[in-house]
Amino acid sequence: MNICPLDWRYGSDEMRKIFSREGIIRYRIQVEIALLYALKDLGYVSQEDINVVEKVSENIDLSEIDKLEEKLGHDVMAMVVWLAEKSGESGRFIHFGATSYDIVDTAYALMFRDALNIIERKLLEILDTLSQMSIKYKDTIMIGRTHGQHALPITLGFKFANYVYELSRSLERIKDTERRLIKGKFAGAVGTMAAWGDKGRIIEEKVMQKLGLTPHEISTQVAPRDGFAEIISDLAILASQLDRFALEVRELMRPEIRELSEGVGNRVGSSTMPHKENPVTAEKISGLAKVIRGLCLTELENIPLWHERDLTNSSSERIVLSHAFLIIDEMLDSMLSLLHNLIVYPENMKKNIEITKGLIMAESLMINLTLKGMPRHIAHELSMKLSRDAENKGRSLLEEAMENEVIKKYFTADEIRRILDPNNYLGQTEYLIQRAIKYYEKLKQEYNLKIQNTNS
Repeated sequence: MNICPLDWRYGSDEMRKIFSREGIIRYRIQVEIALLYALKDLGYVSQEDINVVEKVSENIDLSEIDKLEEKLGHDVMAMVVWLAEKSGESGRFIHFGATSYDIVDTAYALMFRDALNIIERKLLEILDTLSQMSIKYKDTIMIGRTHGQHALPITLGFKFANYVYELSRSLERIKDTERRLIKGKFAGAVGTMAAWGDKGRIIEEKVMQKLGLTPHEISTQVAPRDGFAEIISDLAILASQLDRFALEVRELMRPEIRELSEGVGNRVGSSTMPHKENPVTAEKISGLAKVIRGLCLTELENIPLWHERDLTNSSSERIVLSHAFLIIDEMLDSMLSLLHNLIVYPENMKKNIEITKGLIMAESLMINLTLKGMPRHIAHELSMKLSRDAENKGRSLLEEAMENEVIKKYFTADEIRRILDPNNYLGQTEYLIQRAIKYYEKLKQEYNLKIQNTNS
C-alpha cells in the first residue's frame, strides 16, 4: 500500500527514480562495482568477475533482498549477500574491506549530484522566466507595499527582479555547498582504512576516479553530517523564497486587489461554490515549504553522533533526504507552472495606486521641499499634515498641496503636479532591474562553463 503522498502525488518521475528503493540500491551497487574495479587494478579480481557482477546487477530483485534483510537485520548486508550469491565465485570480493557507510555515503554523493542537477536545471528555468518578466513589465507601474500598507510606487518588473536576485543567491548557495557535500567516503570501519592495509589510499583514489568524485579529507565511519545539514538548509531557504513569491500571488489575487492571479483554466475552484478561483498552486507551494523547513532541525540533529558513529542518523535520513529533494522538486515544478500561467492586471494596478488619492507621494513632496531649502524635519511635518488633512476631508494630496500657501511659495502648479505624479517617482528601478539580471546572468555563465568542463 502507498502511504506517503510522495509515492504518487508530489515530485517528478526523474527525481522519484533517484530516491526510489530500486534507485538507492542501484546507486549502492554502482559503488560496490567501483570497489571491484579498484581491486582488479590491484590483482584481487578479474574483469570477467566484474562482468558477472555487472550482469547480475541489471536485474535487481527487491523481494529477495527484502527477505535477506528480514533474516540479517541489515539492509546493506542484505544487498551485498544477494549480489554475492547471485554472482557465485565472481562475487567473492564484493564489499571487501568496506564498511556499510562507505557504500551508503558514497552512494548519497552520487544521488545528491544527480538530484541537484535536476534542481539547478529547474531553478535556471525559473530564473530565466523571471528575468524575461522583469524586462517585460519594467514600466508597469504598481503600488509598493510595506506592512501591508501602500508605500511608494514601484513597477511589476522591479518586483520580479527582486526574486531574480534572491533565487540567484539560492543557486549560488547550492553550488557552493556542493563543494563540501558531493564527496565520497571510502575509509573503512572507523575511517582508518585498516582493512586494506597499505593499499587503502590507492583503493580510495581508484574508487573515486571511477565514480567521478573526490574523497573527504578524513572521516569517521560516516561522512561528516554538516554537509547534509547544509544542503537541507539550502533547500529550505529556496523553499522559503518560493513561498514568498507564492504568498505574493495569493495576496495580490484577492478580489479587492486583483493585480495578479493564477491562470486556472477549467480547474474547479470549490466543490460547492462554482464561482471560486483559488490560488491552489501558490497555496501548495506555501504548504510544502512548511514541511521542508521542518526537516532542517532533524538533519541538524544528525551532526552530533556518538564517537566514530551511531545509527541515529540512519532512520531519520531515510525520511529527510528523500522527502526534502522530492518536495523541493515539486515546488520548483509548481513555481514554473505558476509563472507560465500567471495573469497580470495592469489596469487594476493603476486603479489601486490611486486608492489613497496621491498620499503615496508625500515623501516626494517632503524631499522636494527639503531640496528647496526647508529643513527636512519641517518638510516631513508639513507633508504629514497635508496627508492627514486630505485623508480626513476625502480629498487628494494634490488638491491640498495646490491650496496650501506654504507649498505655493516653493512651487508652481506645474511643479506640484510633477512632484506628485507617481510616474515621476520610480527612482532607479530600470537600472536596478538590469543589475539584478546581470547578477543572475553572471552566475548562469559560470554554471554553464562548469557543466561544459564537467562534460568534457
